[in-house]
Formats: sequence, structure tokens, C-alpha cells
Amino acid sequence: MALEEKREKRPPVTPMMIEEEAALRNGSRGLPPGPWAEAAGPRPRTTERHIAVHKRLVLGFAVSILALLAVTMIAVLLSVRFEECGAAADGPPRAGGNGSLSGAARQPPGAGQPPGRPEEEVRGGEAAEEEEEEEEEEEWQRRRELPPWARPRLPRHLRPLHYNLMLTAFMENFTFSGEVNVQLEVRNASRYIVLHAHRMHIEAVRVAEDKLAGGVRVARTFFYPQTQVFVVVLNRSLEVQRSYNLKIIYNALIENELLGFFRSSYVLHGERR
Repeated sequence: MALEEKREKRPPVTPMMIEEEAALRNGSRGLPPGPWAEAAGPRPRTTERHIAVHKRLVLGFAVSILALLAVTMIAVLLSVRFEECGAAADGPPRAGGNGSLSGAARQPPGAGQPPGRPEEEVRGGEAAEEEEEEEEEEEWQRRRELPPWARPRLPRHLRPLHYNLMLTAFMENFTFSGEVNVQLEVRNASRYIVLHAHRMHIEAVRVAEDKLAGGVRVARTFFYPQTQVFVVVLNRSLEVQRSYNLKIIYNALIENELLGFFRSSYVLHGERR
């Protein structure tokens, strides 16, 4: 009897204890069943299928961005190519600051050529003039001097005494024709007349002595764009202390920028004038 009394008495197993043990096994941290136990229970983890779906979405977004960039680059390259093809089809531009062509380029084919003169003869004459110009430049190089038309300032062997200028403007196409007569005094003998000219088409050039003497034959004329001058080459040198008259007939555009003979406009009562 004594031994039996000393045995530890275990508490009776109740239904509450069974529920708690089942909760611990199910992972509910020993909370009794109810809303608190459901909130505290373990949440299901993201499955591998969901991860694969997310990767596909990110990959698709990256591919769409790359495709958009590629299409944009192709469009830009095509537009540049079309502009180059259009410029090549129009021919090489000979333009000034505002895109207007030089005086020689503004003239239609055959303008300024004598009637009945074949184009081959004109080209041959231009080639001969270019050769003469190169020979003259070589001669000046042998002298170790710049030719008069390549110097930054006009030569001083001639002094202008008087200008007589006449202009006729054509407002329907913004062109004009002009004639200038310059009285020159010769200080040093020379066969070159150099004066400033730019964006003009020269129709005729004549050089004559004073009223009692005859004319001086003009060998050739040319523009020198580097210094924006027009050069008249004579067959003989002008004599010192003599007076000569230079006559030039020309035409050109009335420019739309602040250059030479230019045009401007204003608006009055909504009307451009």
C-alpha cells in the first residue's frame, strides 16, 4: 500500500489537452481553434510556378523595350538616308549663308553665252582660261608674291575717282540688273583690274581711255571666291597718270539677308509689305 501511495498521480487527460496537442502538430503554435489560430497559422509559400510566371513577364517587358529601341534606330537611319538621296538628286548645292545660290549658279543653262555658240566651245574656253589663271599664279609664285586678287586688300595701283551706278529692280521675282561706270586713275602700270564682287552674274565688261582715246581690249575675266573679288585681265598694261573708264553690266538676286542689295518686309494691318 505504501508503494502504491508514493506513485505520482498523473492528471486526467481532458479534451482540451487533446486539442492543444493536435494544434501543435498542425503548426498553430498551441492556440485553440478559432479566428486567432487561423490568422497565426503558417501561410503557404510562393510556388515555383508563380516564380516562373514572374520571370516570363520581366523577360517579355525587356524584349519589348529592346524591340522599340531597334525600330526607332531603323527609322532614324532611313530618314537620314532619304535626305542624303534627295540632296544627291538635287545636285551639289552652291549656297551662301541663307542657302541662295551664287550668281553663276542662278542663271539658267546657256545664260550669258553668245547666241549660236556651242556648249563644247564654251567649255573649251573656260578650260583655257583656267589654265591661263594657273600659269599666272605660278608666275606670281616664282616672284614670291601674292597675285593682286589673292591679297586681303585691293591693290593700290588704281584709284577710283567717280562712280555712276544705275539699278533696275524686278519685284515680281526679286532680281535686279545693274550697270556701273567707274572712272579710274592709274598710279602704277598694271594689266589687272580687281574689285569686290559677290553673288553676281557679269554680262559685259568694257575698259576705255578718256574720250579722246580708244578702248582697251579685255583678255578675260574671272571671279576669285576666296577673297570675293572680280578680276579683269587686259591685253596690255594701263599707262601711268592716265584716266580710264570701267563699265560693267551685271544682274543678280535681291538677297533676303543683310548682304549687298537686299530686301526686307513689314506687316501693316495684317498685310505684309
